[in-house]
Amino acid sequence: MKKITILGAGVLGSQIAWQAAFHGFSVTVYDIDEKALENAKAKHKVYAAYFKANRGASDEAVQHAFDHLAYTSDLAEAVKEADLTSESVPEVLEIKKEFYKKLAATAPEKTIFTTNSSTMVPGQLAAETGRPQKFLALHFANPVWEANIAEVMGHSGTDKKIFDEVVSFSKAMGMVPIPIFKEQPGYVINTLLSPLLAAAGNLFFNGVADYKTIDKTWMISTGAKFGPFGIMDLVGMQTMYHVMMLKAKQTGDEDAMKRAEAIKTNFIDKGKLGISSGEGFYKYPDPAYQSPDFLK
Repeated sequence: MKKITILGAGVLGSQIAWQAAFHGFSVTVYDIDEKALENAKAKHKVYAAYFKANRGASDEAVQHAFDHLAYTSDLAEAVKEADLTSESVPEVLEIKKEFYKKLAATAPEKTIFTTNSSTMVPGQLAAETGRPQKFLALHFANPVWEANIAEVMGHSGTDKKIFDEVVSFSKAMGMVPIPIFKEQPGYVINTLLSPLLAAAGNLFFNGVADYKTIDKTWMISTGAKFGPFGIMDLVGMQTMYHVMMLKAKQTGDEDAMKRAEAIKTNFIDKGKLGISSGEGFYKYPDPAYQSPDFLK
């Protein structure tokens, strides 16, 4: 695989694109929104500076990555030569289904489709892809180059050869593959993480402790870089809202519904989307939890 198309230029889409381009793949970033594409270009400049300052990347390596990046709002143009697509469109089932119908009618027969969905298993979308044997999940954590796992999960109709090819691709782009052998909502990372975030949300929204105290407790006790509310800022409030709403609808969990509404009212409606907007529970780029005094 040489030509990769990233479908969705948001937080993770822009990161996946940079990681793949940095490792030598020709990457086209697609988004229906021209503003999102401009934001992705700006983020790639930020990632370039970060890679030089923190990951030992040379000027030549960074320029090589930029030379392998292209951007377009034309879906047909984006996928016309794609060997693999990575989809990061909004976490809403009907939106994803409609998108895959369009993608199936546009992409070449050779193209492998992967979804980066955090909340859906590939079997929920396979019928809409028009090529279920070439469709599976390739799920990344945030930030991609620090939490460098790539969870590979097929569905019952995924071709084993395709599964293995995607595992190999994830290695080639600098990730540690996490093969998952049966469909599991939440994959491995979110199956472990979701109970933590839910418990933290219960403590905070029920008035048991403030979010900084909860984060401090977790960070001191486990040695983690982030507490659960720092993680929520990383994941992004819009994703947190969709995850909570999905849980509420699937299980009838009224607490999840209340937390989702609180996230929308207190954060999303006020433009506090997490790290991507510069503010969530914390303000960025220098959140309080990174202060040397935070854990005292």
